[in-house]
Amino acid sequence: MGSPAAVARILHFGIFEVDLKACELRKHGLRLKLPEQPFQVLVVLLENPGEIVTREDLRNRLWPGDTFVDFDHGLNNAVMRLREVLGDSSENPRFVETIPRRGYRFIAPVKGSFAPGPSTTRPELETGQVPVQAATPQLVDPLAAETPSEAASVLRRRSVAILIVLTAAILVAAGLLGAGLIRYGRIDANETNPVRNKSLIVLPLENLSGDKDQGYFADGMTDDLIANLAKIRSLRVISRSTAMAYKGTRKPLSQIARELNVDAVVEGTVLRVGNRVRITAELVQVSTDRHLWADTYESQMEDILTLQNRVSSAIVKEIRTNLTPEDEERLARKPAVAPEGYENYLKGRYYWNKRSDENLTRAIGYFEQATQQDPQYALAYAGLSDCYAIISAEIFGTMPAAEAAPRAKAAALRALEIDPKLSEAETSLATVKFNYDWDWSGAAAGFAKSIQDNPSYATAYQRYSLYLMAMGRPEDSFDQINKARELDPLSISINFSLGWRLYMARQYDRAIQQLRNTLEMDPSYELPHLVLGLSYAQKGNFGLAIPELRKAVDLSHGTPLMISALANAYARSGNKAEAEKLLANLISESKNQYVSPYYFALVYVGLGEPERAIDWLEKAFGDRSNGLVFLKVEPELDNLRSNPRFEALQKKLNFPS
Repeated sequence: MGSPAAVARILHFGIFEVDLKACELRKHGLRLKLPEQPFQVLVVLLENPGEIVTREDLRNRLWPGDTFVDFDHGLNNAVMRLREVLGDSSENPRFVETIPRRGYRFIAPVKGSFAPGPSTTRPELETGQVPVQAATPQLVDPLAAETPSEAASVLRRRSVAILIVLTAAILVAAGLLGAGLIRYGRIDANETNPVRNKSLIVLPLENLSGDKDQGYFADGMTDDLIANLAKIRSLRVISRSTAMAYKGTRKPLSQIARELNVDAVVEGTVLRVGNRVRITAELVQVSTDRHLWADTYESQMEDILTLQNRVSSAIVKEIRTNLTPEDEERLARKPAVAPEGYENYLKGRYYWNKRSDENLTRAIGYFEQATQQDPQYALAYAGLSDCYAIISAEIFGTMPAAEAAPRAKAAALRALEIDPKLSEAETSLATVKFNYDWDWSGAAAGFAKSIQDNPSYATAYQRYSLYLMAMGRPEDSFDQINKARELDPLSISINFSLGWRLYMARQYDRAIQQLRNTLEMDPSYELPHLVLGLSYAQKGNFGLAIPELRKAVDLSHGTPLMISALANAYARSGNKAEAEKLLANLISESKNQYVSPYYFALVYVGLGEPERAIDWLEKAFGDRSNGLVFLKVEPELDNLRSNPRFEALQKKLNFPS
């Protein structure tokens, strides 16, 4: 074993670094508060990377013979605490591997070197201060301990905990604990006025399974944790898309918090082995660099929803936010889900988030399987409704409304029958009322109720803003989309939506700037290219419009929406031959798949044939095509507004004044 006296500037492994001179463990640049014994165990392991460090070596180094201590208890507890802080696992280790009946080995690559120097004694211990622990282990199953002696140590710790509780009760009776003379646990001496955290982000949970194909599972667990916390009304929780933008980042937590203007950060890991799941999570209050809480939870797959509620409850407890009775009741629930249903639900959400026609179709398949495997799974029905609600909308338009709308509505109503407070389902139902039922007051009420039930659900604000724009209320629409951006500032979909709203409000220069910014986030996203091209076309700059629209066609693999927009631009630029060619392609395509009549209308508007354009708009009305909801505000239709037939069609839609 290496020299017991060593100093190095900084050692790096994974996303962690150890400053042995300062005796600090850091992650993303923030110091982790690790107790003395686990830190010294880490130092010894780092001195001998890749080598077995026996339990006897560690005893001789850290627990000298004249020290009276339960060695097995102390070492097992130190290793368990070290793993909790590192987010590591004994079953599938990334850093500390257990060598049964012998010791431990540090298995990750270590960058840095040791040099002779004084002992790595923690400065705070030299001054007699007791380090604040970052977590108190709980809900540990003795059967899952690494060795029989570790199982015994867990039971001993529980006995000690009982003794502490009994002692505390006696002290309370004597008036000592109530007076603050003796304190147990992790409450700091300066916490007479603890800081309340009103906003947080849940960073993507790291997949520890070793199987990249299980990435969807870790992402899904992140989504569910975000959704659970977002339902606490007194919290502002950053939404999923923005959280996922930080996946794999090495940015310091303090920088992430500044960028998003949040008080606290949750991060952690997910390990799935067979039918068991383990979540290790920690909560950091960034303003004070305090690790408020860290813990590990395990469950069987059928109890996964209860597991998520336990983690959420622990976080809410530590951030000291105000809970309504409804919040407390929801977090106390112990829902169950069929493991196969949950698995397919996560796969459905994975493909839903990719937002393409092909991936929406795949998502529908997984959501349908989930509802069949667990007919009481409300979120799976909400996901199914989401897919059907937009697959025949203007931006996709590959399924007739007559086919998609009833399925979307039935799924949303079933979800609300199971869980009347499920804001995701309420938003889906309001979307159906807006897109296809043309029930304007019903849609508005549904979006408002969804926002009331879950003020952190960014999608509800996003869709409500689209409704308000379609109703001719641009300022109200901008107010709602900006609320969505506050909750999900890095969402490509929401940033695109702002650009689209600006286009429909005829603020073309602002739309162009916003859409360019969105494309910097993801140049392969076809919808910003589409609306950017439309914005240039409205300014008469077809030299810039047509290349953008061609990119949209290429990236979407030639969807009818993109082809119709390009044909319109060609026709208006004077290249009617190219427009006619694209129109012929659309007609041919309509023989093999559904093409909304609305797209044909847009082409004929560009060709300067208003009567034929209105013929197709009237067919779109018969189909209940979603494009008609934008009849009041779509700039491409401006040349038709004085036509009596167009005015009559708009009256039939019965838009509110």
